[in-house]
Amino acid sequence: MKFTPEMITELRDHEIFVFGSNLAGMHAGGAARFAYNKFGAIWGQGEGLQGQSYAIPTMQGGVETIAPYVDTFIAFAQAHPELHFLVTPVGCGIAGFSEQEIAPLFRAALHLPNISLPESFYRILIATTILPSDI
Repeated sequence: MKFTPEMITELRDHEIFVFGSNLAGMHAGGAARFAYNKFGAIWGQGEGLQGQSYAIPTMQGGVETIAPYVDTFIAFAQAHPELHFLVTPVGCGIAGFSEQEIAPLFRAALHLPNISLPESFYRILIATTILPSDI
């Protein structure tokens, strides 16, 4: 498993910076601001692919409101194997969620070779995954 680097300052042509956003696409702080300044995030677009970035809304309610957007992202990544998605700790900064709350939303991404997760998400997912040998 390749982990998302802790500090991303540049991307290769096929890499996409995945960040947490608000629905209004006001990329004013944190990773969203960085995506706007550096990787083509579009002001006013709160979800989806934009430039070399992909926005996942995280500021509209509880974890249950984030889950459908993560599912949409994972489906998008599956449909675009030519791209490699570097997921940042979405929702764990300004949105105020813990890694333990957000990481489980990315369980379906574990088997996808074109999605890199933060090492902390990966460790949480592995620690809480029931393996066939455990049954």
